Amino acid sequence: MITFFNNLYRHRYDIFFTLILLLLIGLVCFFVPKNETKNILRVMENKTFDIRQNIIAKNKKVNKDIVIITVDDPSYEYLLEEYGDWPIPRNVYAQIIDYIQAQHPKYIAFDLLFIKTLNRIPGSDNELIEKFKKYDNVYTALNFDDYSHELRQPPKINKKIQSDIIIESDNIDIMKFQNCRIILPEIIEATNNIGHINLAKEDDGFIRTIPLVVNYSFLKENNYYLYMTLKLAIDYLNKYENSNISQVKIDKNNNLVLGNKKLPLTEQGEAILNWYGPSGLESDKTYTYVSLWEVIKSINAKKEGKKELIEKDFFKDKIVYIGTNIFSLSDIKTVPTSKYFPGVEIHATLLNNILDNNLIKKADLKYNLIICLILMILASYTAFKIRSVYVSLILFTLLNSTYLYYSTYVMDKYNIWVWIVIPLMLNIFVFVCSYIIKYLIKSRDFEYTYKLATTDGLTELYNHRFFQDKMKEKIKVAERNNSVFSLIIIDIDFFKKFNDKYGHQAGDAVLKHVASTLKSCVRAEDYVCRYGGEEMTIILNNINEEAAINIAQKICSTISSKKYPLTPDLEVNITISLGCAAYPTCGKTPAELIDYADKCLYYAKENGRNQVGIPNVKIS
Repeated sequence: MITFFNNLYRHRYDIFFTLILLLLIGLVCFFVPKNETKNILRVMENKTFDIRQNIIAKNKKVNKDIVIITVDDPSYEYLLEEYGDWPIPRNVYAQIIDYIQAQHPKYIAFDLLFIKTLNRIPGSDNELIEKFKKYDNVYTALNFDDYSHELRQPPKINKKIQSDIIIESDNIDIMKFQNCRIILPEIIEATNNIGHINLAKEDDGFIRTIPLVVNYSFLKENNYYLYMTLKLAIDYLNKYENSNISQVKIDKNNNLVLGNKKLPLTEQGEAILNWYGPSGLESDKTYTYVSLWEVIKSINAKKEGKKELIEKDFFKDKIVYIGTNIFSLSDIKTVPTSKYFPGVEIHATLLNNILDNNLIKKADLKYNLIICLILMILASYTAFKIRSVYVSLILFTLLNSTYLYYSTYVMDKYNIWVWIVIPLMLNIFVFVCSYIIKYLIKSRDFEYTYKLATTDGLTELYNHRFFQDKMKEKIKVAERNNSVFSLIIIDIDFFKKFNDKYGHQAGDAVLKHVASTLKSCVRAEDYVCRYGGEEMTIILNNINEEAAINIAQKICSTISSKKYPLTPDLEVNITISLGCAAYPTCGKTPAELIDYADKCLYYAKENGRNQVGIPNVKIS
């Protein structure tokens, strides 16, 4: 049993900090932060996601089969000059579809909303509608919103473009919308290749996620619609990877299952995008971009038998997105890797993610908490076990730097988003607390060691060494400040008889009783010490000779006036003899003061004991 408790004491710090760490983990697990705190933490964590994405984006390669035809600034200027207004007649898009289809692309997808009828050119809409009927690899989109019913009545949508989804997860809440910007009904009748293009902006205006599935719930029933690019990706996987995907399913782990691919979703049914290099607004573009004006001029050149601006079979076996990337058309977004990012490239990024199966997945709560625990244990260990503050700070910084590298590495190699903000905050908190507690314990240990070195174990009075050091110190202070102090030496009368008659345990009891009484008779700033054997001393701060004698007489009377219990059945009378000396009148060194007080004590013992030896009595 003794060994067991010794081991507990030896490992008390490790046990203590393990309990603290478990307590911190419990706080993280069970005390969910308030909404404001959660929002702050989420914003901070999102920023760390952006930083990591910017670091790893340069290493990722995009699918070279994805081509973007964009309405850029030169194209917009050309279109205004050519057609006089925006949007351009829809028969132009019909011509673009025919031009691209002649080169046998895999798919064409419009990041444009074909809403309302344009009457400037009769039959223009019909030409576009015919192309959707003719080609089964052309996709377009609609957009959901929550506009007031008074502003726009929610339209009914042909159920043919809805999707039947099996949802096995109990903790997913699909994004709901109450209204819709409906496109031309004839286009909906002409093709099933229609999906939504809603985006999910964070509070800071950044787009990091895309809702792959939304619920158009104005009729208070589940009407699920897939993202346009997701529809395209499903057809691609079925045709080119033999996936045989007939129905979309969200499994119990919030994965959208597409054959052998599992797309991780958030609790809101959103996919976290894994972003690629520079945007379409920068000179070093990630994807292959073609300006719309080049396509239109190539179409016209082909009709006239002239050389086309776009090389032959440029679109062969390509997946072609058509959209805008200029500010005036309000399709520039902010994403982790770019402040100005074309909306059409977000579609390309999602498709690239799905084909590469590298959408970002947030690490499970348990995994994040395990990371927190490991980091906090290492931080606490570093603070406690490393003696040098500088070394421990360097190791702590190295620990955090290593974790930052690790969090970036797992996002790059395994597409996993692990926490950074909470682990580092807890890590710093534990490190600081560990140092505070470490130095509190050190301070207490120092005090305990100092007490052992300066205290008599039996009487709990200061010991002889402390007394000698304090005498030297008091003399220096008195010399510097021109002040006084006094010394009293006490001897217990006939102490040897207590030992001889009642035993040494009785003698020890007498010493304890006298020591306790002495401490109760003086002030807190005075020092009561055991000089040796049955002799004790008192150093009285700022007390002159006359006052010291009065105090000594009071102590003498106090001890002699009461009986002391030696055993439950035995009480005895105790008396003491005392001698006093004052600095500087009785001596200017410790030896002189001790010698003077000792002679006074001898005088008291020679003259009957139980009294104070008067200093002005001549002592031979």
